[in-house]
Amino acid sequence: PPNKNSDFCNELIDLFPADCYSFKDEERLVHSHGQTSTEEVYKVLYSQLERLVDLVFYCESEQDAQTLIQLAIKHHVCLVPFGGGTSVSAALKLPDAESRMIVAVNMQRMNQIEWIDRDNLRACVQAGITGTQLEKQLIAAGFTCGHEPDSMEFSTLGGWIATNASGMKKNRYGNIEQIVENITMLTPSGTLEQIQPLARASIGMQPQHMLFGSEGNLGLITKATIKIHALAEVKQYYSVVFPNFDRGLHFVKQLAHSGAVPASIRLVDNAQFRLAQALKSQAVGFKAVVDHISKFYLLEMRRFDPQEMVAATIVFEGSAEEVAYQKATIHQLANRHKGLIAGSKNGQRGYMLTFAIAYLRDFLSTYHIIGETFETTVPWSQIKRVCQAVEEQLDREHRHYNFQGKPYLSYRITQLYHTSVCIYFTFGIYTEGVIDPESKVSAIEHALRLTILKHGGSISHHHGVGKIRSKFMSETLSPASIELLRQVKQNIDPNNIFGIKNNVFND
Repeated sequence: PPNKNSDFCNELIDLFPADCYSFKDEERLVHSHGQTSTEEVYKVLYSQLERLVDLVFYCESEQDAQTLIQLAIKHHVCLVPFGGGTSVSAALKLPDAESRMIVAVNMQRMNQIEWIDRDNLRACVQAGITGTQLEKQLIAAGFTCGHEPDSMEFSTLGGWIATNASGMKKNRYGNIEQIVENITMLTPSGTLEQIQPLARASIGMQPQHMLFGSEGNLGLITKATIKIHALAEVKQYYSVVFPNFDRGLHFVKQLAHSGAVPASIRLVDNAQFRLAQALKSQAVGFKAVVDHISKFYLLEMRRFDPQEMVAATIVFEGSAEEVAYQKATIHQLANRHKGLIAGSKNGQRGYMLTFAIAYLRDFLSTYHIIGETFETTVPWSQIKRVCQAVEEQLDREHRHYNFQGKPYLSYRITQLYHTSVCIYFTFGIYTEGVIDPESKVSAIEHALRLTILKHGGSISHHHGVGKIRSKFMSETLSPASIELLRQVKQNIDPNNIFGIKNNVFND
């Protein structure tokens, strides 16, 4: 049952219409977790969450947000910002020891574009808009934002900012910190924002930078000014198959420094390549004949080993001239590294696979398989070392806990930078008959993250810290840096109204 603060509830009921809040059990449950497999999803399906929110509030305006924050201060209530609920870092996991009434603040009714500046290619957008809603409204006006994370149909603009997110087409449109020019956050101490959106300005230390990755600890993000782009003249999918991961890795490294990087390029390892092939629908008729001929050419004439081959999936966006130049560069580099052009349909299928992985995870959970994803930023020189170390550590952990069968592990390089890449890992473990499987798989994931750190990787590239990575922050920031963040929190939110306790605030 909900833990009700009677004075807060009575005043809330007097100030807001009944459809702005809910005590219903189902709505409370949905707003009490994210999508972290072991910490949240498994417990929702098979066990029990340690804590539920006590009330769900549906925010419809900045005035609503301001009023709610003042009520929470007055009655000492804990507020938890809620966007699309897609967090995979346990950022939405509620603190077990929180004795106050907890209110989840759902922002999804604030889902409009307030204005579009066509001359300067800017738009002011409310924070509760989902990626799909944002693109639909922008496309109707002839524009795009270009931020396309795997979770875009559910995740929100406010959530992207709060987690410092990255999208699949960042090469063309940038990560979220390059897309956003101004953020409005309402806090217990007032509104944080710049007076005007700025592409860049030398104005000293900028508080706005601290809002990226704030993870619900400081306040409610209500809107942001973002860059927008005219719709691309050309959009094409493409793919290249390589004999092995080494060949593909050399290809993407040279492409990253060529000046001709497409909107998106992803290099998947052999395990993920075979998974994608396994999920294809069975070909019939003429298509089956074509597939047979293609397979014969690839395996028999080109001598590609099906247990070694990998693929790069590509998305081109831009003018016809840009795309032609990028495609010519890719052809040249592919030939240099023994790659074989595999066409647009395979590229589109590989690109869309990333949207399906979350659904695949939930489907497999009914067959006693716990799956999880995690990502990291790794220098070019450490890529193979990190991948090998994770694979070896997973095998050791799997044997240590006496799981049946063998673990599944795959990885893909999803983002290219001048000095580094993002590697995105997926692993799965069969758990039937295992006692407390979620805690054991969680321990394995922790060991894998520690392995990544030891071999030169970061704790996260775009998923954020939340709670499952908070223990690693002392290996990421200096003590003085952590203390600075805690002092900022203390000054902005002295009563800990936003008490979700993510990142360095998870004590």
